[in-house]
Amino acid sequence: MVVVGRPSRARHLVSEAKGLSVETSGEATGYARPARGRFGIASLAAIVAAVVVAMPIVAIFVIGLAESGDWQHMLTNVVPRATGRTLALLVATGVFTGLFGIGTAWLVASCDFPLRRLLSSALVLPLAIPSYLAAYAFGEFLDFTGPVQSAYRALFGFQSARDYSFPDIRSLGGAVLVMSAVLYPYVYLACRSMFVMQGRAAADVARTLGAGPLRVFTRVQIPMARPAIIVGLTLVMMETLNDIGAVEYLGVNTLTFSIYDTWLNRGSLSGAAQIACVMLVFVVGLLVVERRARRLQRFSSNKTTAVVPDAVRLKLTGARRWAATVFCSIPVLVGFVTPVAVLSSFALHRLDDFADTRLLKAFGHSILVSSSAAVATILLAFMLAYAARTERTRLTAGASRLASLGYGVPGTILGMGVLIPLAAIDNAVDGALRSAFGVSTGLLLSGTGFAIVYAATVRFLTMAEGTIDAGFHKLSPHLDMAARALGRTRFQTLKEVLLPNMRPAVLTAALLVFIETMKELSATILLRPFNFNTLATLVYEDASRAKVQDASVAAVIIIVAGLIPVVLVSRSLENRG
Repeated sequence: MVVVGRPSRARHLVSEAKGLSVETSGEATGYARPARGRFGIASLAAIVAAVVVAMPIVAIFVIGLAESGDWQHMLTNVVPRATGRTLALLVATGVFTGLFGIGTAWLVASCDFPLRRLLSSALVLPLAIPSYLAAYAFGEFLDFTGPVQSAYRALFGFQSARDYSFPDIRSLGGAVLVMSAVLYPYVYLACRSMFVMQGRAAADVARTLGAGPLRVFTRVQIPMARPAIIVGLTLVMMETLNDIGAVEYLGVNTLTFSIYDTWLNRGSLSGAAQIACVMLVFVVGLLVVERRARRLQRFSSNKTTAVVPDAVRLKLTGARRWAATVFCSIPVLVGFVTPVAVLSSFALHRLDDFADTRLLKAFGHSILVSSSAAVATILLAFMLAYAARTERTRLTAGASRLASLGYGVPGTILGMGVLIPLAAIDNAVDGALRSAFGVSTGLLLSGTGFAIVYAATVRFLTMAEGTIDAGFHKLSPHLDMAARALGRTRFQTLKEVLLPNMRPAVLTAALLVFIETMKELSATILLRPFNFNTLATLVYEDASRAKVQDASVAAVIIIVAGLIPVVLVSRSLENRG
């Protein structure tokens, strides 16, 4: 095309043509590819969402670096011991979750054995059990008065604990058992998807070259699934860092518990912030590893063979088929059946507690906080995803990356980071109104459930944004173009075309955030107002007073709520299979 006219007019027409073009890759993926450099209301909203997420993290560093007096004491006496225990917990949990997650994923994806279909879905169920509930259940199950030690004494005729030795659940080993039992599904899900995507062609080629099943697994399939393994293990370690209820109950002084103990029990906010700064180094390192692994995972998926839904699985025979069944059953029995059986048995003897005023009040608080967090998170996540679809600027991309940091920050650190700016705002408003009108407003933000909602929004924003963004990717950009060509404005296109089609993705994201907020303990225990309990904090209070039986009813409600997204995941896996 030849453009006649002044050079400035020619450049203007060329830029317009570029702005109207759509890249081929964008059409293939269903993702809008507008011109770069465009900045509008959606980009501004994405930046606001990023600022909301970044404010608590920045507050931690401001407090930690401003007070230099505690650094030497923390780095000498607190951080080394807590870091050592944290690293030991992370490494041991990573080893066991990797062993069972990779092994079970390979067996259900590549082999045929009894109960394979049932176990392939059941292996996801431990995700419904929060780690603190699993710790309370195992504490009762393996305690001196529990069924295991009682049967052990009856079998060998022992009379007291001095007559025999038994592993103590309240130890580092107990924490590794609890964490591994409920967190291995992260590795299982990532690896199973990768093993299925590999198909059978690569394994068949290796076998034609003389490799046996074990050699194919270790030399071909494991290297191809390495990015997925890293992603799963990284998620396991971030969840392990986030835990506070289980490690406190089991007596393991990790960095997360040190923050809680330093702030609330020792009264040193600056010291807790300094430990949090050290811990954030771990978090940043894990995030870097996880994102690099995700990039490699996309590359690996493109380079492997296509999915073969009707591929013939390796049929196990003899003792190996039953060994595979037992190996895949162990994680389900330990991570799901045991905690549910223990807590349900307690709850069945306390059916009157379902009408207890204390429980009903905590249930109402959980519904209110979880619903508010779901609404706030969905609004911010939709802003980020819509900006990524319509306005691809560097500023928008940076805002999206910044907003994704929240999911990697442990709830204890997030609770502290949220409380600092909110308390500063409360004090500023109260001081201004006192001086102007002589009226005290009190703690409007930091002293109410708003602080919990804010923390949950920051923590689960990435989860919601990823779900909504995936929904946008399924909508062709031609929908937007057709609506605009028919005279609809941008807002009308969003309201009349995109939102109706995005309803399933939005509802799914809201459900996930709602359930995760209901289970959240680390941030809630720090931010809750006086005499304000959710189901999670109610369980925590009773368990802290060695009354796990009294906490069983609330625990069962949390587990039932957590089963909803887990069942959806299981059904999705079966449909893909």
